[in-house]
This record gives sequence, structure tokens and C-alpha cells, in this order.
Amino acid sequence: MKIKELTAKDIKNIMMDKALIIVLVFMIIGIIIIEPSFLQIRVLTDILTQSAVKMICALGLMFALLLGGTDLSGGRQVGLAAVMVASLSQMADYSNKFWPGLPELPIIIPVIMTLALVAVIGAVNGFMIAKLKMAPFIATFGMSTIVYGINCLYFAKKPNNSQPIGGIREDLTVLSSFKVFGQISFLVVIAVIAIVGVWFLLNKTVFGKNIYIVGGNPEAAKVSGINVSKVIITVFIIESMFVGLAGILEVARTGGANSAYGNAYEFDAISSCVVGGVSLSGGVGKVSGVIIGVLIFTFISYGLAYIGVNSNWQLIVKGLIICSAVALDMRKKFLIRED
Repeated sequence: MKIKELTAKDIKNIMMDKALIIVLVFMIIGIIIIEPSFLQIRVLTDILTQSAVKMICALGLMFALLLGGTDLSGGRQVGLAAVMVASLSQMADYSNKFWPGLPELPIIIPVIMTLALVAVIGAVNGFMIAKLKMAPFIATFGMSTIVYGINCLYFAKKPNNSQPIGGIREDLTVLSSFKVFGQISFLVVIAVIAIVGVWFLLNKTVFGKNIYIVGGNPEAAKVSGINVSKVIITVFIIESMFVGLAGILEVARTGGANSAYGNAYEFDAISSCVVGGVSLSGGVGKVSGVIIGVLIFTFISYGLAYIGVNSNWQLIVKGLIICSAVALDMRKKFLIRED
């Protein structure tokens, strides 16, 4: 079997394709050099725990991106899911109950109610995009405002009056506190299960293949007999359920909730996806890329805070990473067209 020799153009394209990841890896190495204790086990397990919720959120946004769309309401759905599940999962004897007199429900009931709520939001997003032909950016931006307004109204109701929700029951917080192998949070296990599930759906099912086809060329998908509207609506329902699950797990991790939860989570998720090679133009992206993107982003964020970098500088670095990721994505698209 003859091995193809790499040309200068091939090497240039590979470097262009992986340039941002290479730079970010060097940033991580720089953080380790500045503060070698960054490599201790406790730090690594903290990063994995923080990555777990972000991973599930990013996996959800990946579905929207594969269609060539986006969901700017994702972060606000995380916040709504967090407030909803927290308000229904408080201990019966907690002094500041969101719903006074509400008995302790089986924990699966608040979880199902929360996922059903965000599924409806996803269906509305999908309907606006598929049937009303609204641009995903506009449709989901409008939904983001609506969801945040609903969340604030619900959070401000008496007797809560916009106070942070606490007193979360142990049968929910155990998802975070329970440790596998003595050190790794069970949230990481849930994230791994989600990764395997998404990989299987996208690579081993007809529906997964249809997502790539619709994202790559909607008109060709219609000609081939794919129900494009059904795919779009279903994708946004799945995406919303993933970000809703992220909100539930965020409550398990922090032991509380408020209406600010999830703010800008969608931007971190989209950035992680793009850094991992998911194209904003649709039809291109792998689960493995999302994993790499989320882990690198979390390492950078945690690492900058660990070495004492001012939070404002952290925002600037994050913004530069986002702009660079989008610029490289557009550059790769341009090179493909040239070829």
C-alpha cells in the first residue's frame, strides 16, 4: 500500500485546521510552567467536574450547529431548568420553601417536569425556524428574551421574592457529591454516558445521518425524501433537553439556583464546538471534537483563574479565542470552496 506524501499545501491546511488547538495547548503548558501545582489530582478532578455540565450543554448546541443554525436561548434555558427543578426539589422542612406546603416529590417528577418544559421551548424554536422560516439567530434570540422574562417572573413570585433557592434535597445533590473511584464526581459519568449516546445517535442511526445531510444541503435533503422540517424540530427538542439536563446537573453541583444561572453558557458551548471543529455552516462536526473543545476551554478558564489572572483579562482571552475559532472556521470554508 502506497503512502501518500504530504505536500506543502497539505501541511499548511493541517496547520490551519489545528492552529487554534495548538495555540491553546501551548497556553495550558505555559500555565503549568508558571504554576506546576496545576497538575495535582484535585485540580484535574475539579476541571473534569466543571467540564461535565459544560460538555452536556455543548453536546446539545452541537445538534443546532450541525444544522447550520444556533440557539442563543440555550443559556437561558439552563437557568430556567435550574430554577424549576430547584423550586420543586427542596427539603420539606426547609425554612424558606419556594412552594410552602409542597411535600417532597419523588425526584424523578421535578426532573421530568423540567425536561418537558424545555422540550416545549425547543419545539417552539424548531417550529419558528422550520415552518415560519425565521433565521435561527433571530428566532432563538427572541426566545432567549422570553425565557429569561418567564424565569424572572417565576423566580420573583411570593414568598420567594427573587431570593436564591436553597435547601436542595440530597437525592439530587448526590449526583455531584457521589464519587467514582473515590475522586471523580458522578457528573463525569453522566457526561460520558451522554457522549456515548450522542455519538451513537449521530453515527449509527438514520436520523443522525439525516442531521448531517440537512445541515450540509437542505435542498438536496428534500429531494432525497427527508422531512427537513421534522428533522429541524426534533433536533431543537433534543438540544433543549440537553441544555435542560445541564441546568438540572448545575443545581446538583452547586446545591442551589437563581435566575442568573446559565447566563452566556450558550456562547461557551458554541465556542467549544467551533474550537473542536464543528462548522458554523452546518453538516460538519464530530463528538470527539466537542470533547476536545470543552476540555481545552475549561483548562484555559480554570488555569487562568488558578494563576491569578484578572477576571477582566480572562474575558478578553475568551473573546479572542471565540473570534479566532470563528475566523478559522470561515477560512477553512473558503479553502474548501477554492479547492
